[in-house]
Amino acid sequence: MAAHIAGTNEASTNEKPWPELPLAAWQDTYDTLHMWTQIAGKIRLALSPRINHWWEVALYVTSRGLTTSPIPYKDGIFEVQFDFFKHLAVIQTSRGREETIELKPRTVADFYAAFMAALRELGIEVKIWTMPVEVPDPIAFESDTRHAAYDPEYAHRFWRVLVSCDSVFKEFRSRFIGKDSPVHFFWGSFDLCVTRFSGRRAPEKPQADPVTREAYSHEVISAGFWPGGGEVKGPAFYAYAAPEPEGFAQQAVQPSAAFYHPQMKEFLLMYDDVRRASSPRDALLSFLQSTYEAGANLAKWDRKELERRVTVERR
Repeated sequence: MAAHIAGTNEASTNEKPWPELPLAAWQDTYDTLHMWTQIAGKIRLALSPRINHWWEVALYVTSRGLTTSPIPYKDGIFEVQFDFFKHLAVIQTSRGREETIELKPRTVADFYAAFMAALRELGIEVKIWTMPVEVPDPIAFESDTRHAAYDPEYAHRFWRVLVSCDSVFKEFRSRFIGKDSPVHFFWGSFDLCVTRFSGRRAPEKPQADPVTREAYSHEVISAGFWPGGGEVKGPAFYAYAAPEPEGFAQQAVQPSAAFYHPQMKEFLLMYDDVRRASSPRDALLSFLQSTYEAGANLAKWDRKELERRVTVERR
């Protein structure tokens, strides 16, 4: 790994999926990268047509990192990519122009200034709300000199985890023929997730903020991967149902290491339990499927009409 992390363009043939990702080892990098992705995400939010459940704001896993996917601007498009091989933020336009910002130890304020300058150089003028979301004690991007860490090894490891998760989530998604989200990365909560819908509207939440109200306007069962934080001291997979049907917390799910977190109101499966399994794919799929079945059965989803018959293969 060290060769390409040091900056070469050469892909490693020795990298293993499901690498170690101890939260304490890269917490500062995580916090900084979280803010950098929020800057790119807010650009996408400002310029993209609105889609149900805020799907227009998410990022996507690529063969090199994360991307906004194409963002419309005037009579063309542009795209922002975080490249965790070369450690660059790359902005490319449909006019064939490109600007890059180096991913290195630098403050959020410095990164924000460089990012906005690169957009202007490309002829892209956009204003965003510069206050981060879904984080405690937010600091406006242009004033944030607290977050300035970047360890390229752990940024690359994080992306490698996302690649492994993305493939399994997409396999799980393929089993559902009802309304289902893409497998996408939300820069607010900094998690990769996939969400299934029953097709029924959920009870209204008049006291909810507009983001939450739109996200949970319909019944969902959602699952994802998160690097951890707060009471969760390491990376974890999660699954929840909204609204949560009675008895959901008491359901037996797989694998045996999974547990229900009463404060978060989610089932959790620690990433290390998946990583160390004889088949991480099978362990993760069993978690995704069993938590979905627990919620769908209790909430009386029409599973016959919503699911595709599959034969689960062992690899």
